[in-house]
Amino acid sequence: MSFRFLPDDPVPLVRMPTGQSVLIDPSARYGCGCIEVVEGVARVFCPCEETEGMTLAFLQAGDQLRADRLCSEGVCLEALTPMCFRSNAEANETDGFDAVNEWTLQLLRIRHLSSADQRLQALFALLVNRLGRRCGDWCQLPFRLTHERIGELIGSTRVTSTRLISRLRSEDLLNVPNGEQILKLAPTLIEAAPLAA
Repeated sequence: MSFRFLPDDPVPLVRMPTGQSVLIDPSARYGCGCIEVVEGVARVFCPCEETEGMTLAFLQAGDQLRADRLCSEGVCLEALTPMCFRSNAEANETDGFDAVNEWTLQLLRIRHLSSADQRLQALFALLVNRLGRRCGDWCQLPFRLTHERIGELIGSTRVTSTRLISRLRSEDLLNVPNGEQILKLAPTLIEAAPLAA
């Protein structure tokens, strides 16, 4: 796993292209109290070998990652879209709400659904409702995830994810436009999802 390191001193703005990851080292956590996404979408994941890059959360503009709540190995931010963040933010007092904890809870709820079909549908609904938007006849996500990553998120293999995604494509419930980094999903798929909020 390759990533760049976040400077020890707080910085007002870090820009990252799609696909780049940065390690937030817990030993430097007192130099930067809080990471705040300024624009774009990021995946927060664990860099530990044992968890193989397990996804903890997705963050978008305005979301914060508290540096004082990191595990001993730190966490990584992966840019799913071009993004920028600042490491000199002060933590918002949000009556106990924490974006990373909330995402982790929702992803855990999805993993406990009984079938891979349900888990995939619930995952797409969660992503669209939190990070996507409605565009005409489709709901749209501003990024794509690999079949392997989707498998990790729903607790299945890449092969199972590929089979389920192929079925959604053949039923015209999912569209992956060539040359674009977006994913289009049918509103009926999103609205009928288990755990829809």
